[in-house]
Amino acid sequence: RDTALVDARERYDELADFLAFRHDFVQLSQMMGMPCVKARGKMVAGFTRGAMVFKLTDPERHAEALALDGAHLFDPSGQGKPFRQWVVVPAVHAERWEAFADHALTPAG
Repeated sequence: RDTALVDARERYDELADFLAFRHDFVQLSQMMGMPCVKARGKMVAGFTRGAMVFKLTDPERHAEALALDGAHLFDPSGQGKPFRQWVVVPAVHAERWEAFADHALTPAG
């Protein structure tokens, strides 16, 4: 098994557990074939292919995430139909995941 992928999943699991512990409106779930974080019943973050994906409605945060090396819009179908507000942030930027998760959890997120 790819240890980088395992480390990324462990980091996701730790962060997801922390968010669920810290916020009573956060639930951990599964959607679109991936583990995800829901806030108030809506998916706001998830883990796919060794990276975290975040719904970032704030244009500045969205641009900041998208500017990271290797980051890209989330296209779960793989057919060139990305979700505009969703950004995939690779594990090389895992130190930024918590900050992006906090933005994704805001009521506007």
